[in-house]
Amino acid sequence: MNIVEATSSYEKWLADRLTLIPEHLEHKHQHMAQSVFLFLRATFYRFMQLWPEHAGDAAKGVKVLAVGDLHVENYGTWRDTEGRLIWGCNDFDEVYPLPYTVDLVRLAVSAHMASQDGHMAIEPSDACDALLAGYRDGLTSGGKPFVLAEDHKWLRDTVTGVLRDPVAFWGKMEAIPDCSMDAPKPALRGLDHLLPCGAEVDRIALREAGEGSLGRQ
Repeated sequence: MNIVEATSSYEKWLADRLTLIPEHLEHKHQHMAQSVFLFLRATFYRFMQLWPEHAGDAAKGVKVLAVGDLHVENYGTWRDTEGRLIWGCNDFDEVYPLPYTVDLVRLAVSAHMASQDGHMAIEPSDACDALLAGYRDGLTSGGKPFVLAEDHKWLRDTVTGVLRDPVAFWGKMEAIPDCSMDAPKPALRGLDHLLPCGAEVDRIALREAGEGSLGRQ
């Protein structure tokens, strides 16, 4: 099965289970052709098809609840319940019990490709050393949150700079047309369930973002 056949089969399987947006799916196909890094981000299904054949001994690793579709752009920041700025993985669409090596290998592959495409100003070997060190530290610490305070000031300065201005972010969000009338009822019920008591939804917009989930409603 080649990539065209694999993609067609995957999208047919997906369409039987949820609603797809054809124009977003077409954008995804266009993105896939732009660079190897974008191609990797958009094709986790193909990665897992080829994994058993090419991973060798790595495919036999202990199974954990893996992120699965992991790559360097799946990391970011958020505020926890104590208001602390946290750094970590923020995309769990493809979480599944898999060998722990899937996350490590895929993240390393993405670092290589991101470096080649100019998305990262770091040598692939240095990126691999860093992710292994971070993984070991995480196991040793028992999975503590990565809090951006005194110990990680350089990263805090990076993620709170001018380019991360929330005013600019919300400006982009407000520019997206309102689609409240077309929102699926299950989605509306889900929003109502997740909102704090007394909060109401002001407007709903359809944001086109990501690569792996692009095309899904």
